Amino acid sequence: MSLGGNETMNIRTAAVTTDADTFLRTLYRRHGSALHRLAARMLGGDWHRAQDIVQEVAIHAWQRPMDVGPMDDTVRNRLFTVVSDLVTDGGQDQAERSVETAGEAELALLTAPDAVDQALTAQLVWDAMADLAPPQREVLLHLHYLDRSVSQAARALGVPPGTVKSRTYYATRALRTALRARGVTEC
Repeated sequence: MSLGGNETMNIRTAAVTTDADTFLRTLYRRHGSALHRLAARMLGGDWHRAQDIVQEVAIHAWQRPMDVGPMDDTVRNRLFTVVSDLVTDGGQDQAERSVETAGEAELALLTAPDAVDQALTAQLVWDAMADLAPPQREVLLHLHYLDRSVSQAARALGVPPGTVKSRTYYATRALRTALRARGVTEC
């Protein structure tokens, strides 16, 4: 049995997405906070722009793994250099220039930032969720991840709907605080 063109493309896309997720989660878990702090410090406390710089560093590391090397602590200095270069060169302007001068083969790689951005955002939210109390984390998972209504979540959790609403309110506040502690300014 052979696969058609679309099926082969879907398998390749899934493999690339899985590889990107694994690579980016590892990179972010091991170096994300340090890179974010460095970028924010270099940008005079602009945490939002620092987050953009860290995402560009992650994209750079994923697209050019031979430049970055293996995923161990020795790579941190190289990543710091990339942060410094992006901040110094005005990272956003550099990204725009590279898109303008990219060849067709390089343009094919530019579809990665969406998967990269999603993986980084998901990792950031999961890390922040770890700061929540278990009942708060549980209610958010039921309402947002499992897409349940308040009454469905109440039945699943065995608590009154008012308790679900109260936990959601406090969980949202706690999650917002946890995200701000990680440099996210707009929740």
